[in-house]
Amino acid sequence: MALLKYIVLLNTDVPRSARFYAHGLGLAVTVCSERWAELQSGAFRIALMQAPKGTNPPARGYSPFLSFDIDDMEGTVTRLLSMGAELDGSIKYAPHGKVAAVRCLDGHMLGLFEPAEGLRKPQEPIRPADPAPST
Repeated sequence: MALLKYIVLLNTDVPRSARFYAHGLGLAVTVCSERWAELQSGAFRIALMQAPKGTNPPARGYSPFLSFDIDDMEGTVTRLLSMGAELDGSIKYAPHGKVAAVRCLDGHMLGLFEPAEGLRKPQEPIRPADPAPST
């Protein structure tokens, strides 16, 4: 069985991007250098790696798309925009909650979801799936 260790995103300025995720979304920075950073959100890790010189920026599409559950849509969007993110469309207000998409400093897409008040679930630790029984 393969174990997904982390998602690696190429960045033009790793320390700046690490600050963006830490201050903008509250992720914990566990490692940070000029060329590599690791950020933790619960059991999930994101790694930021310095893009090689001459690398083209990510295409303006929607993949990959990192999705985050948040507590305060307006506050989070305002904070991310002040740090250089771009709002992709408007914040959507649906019965199940608020949804927004932002493009971060290096063009990566971030999905933000704030569940409606009655639909919020307590944060549960994520554990790896149990291996399939051998036959």
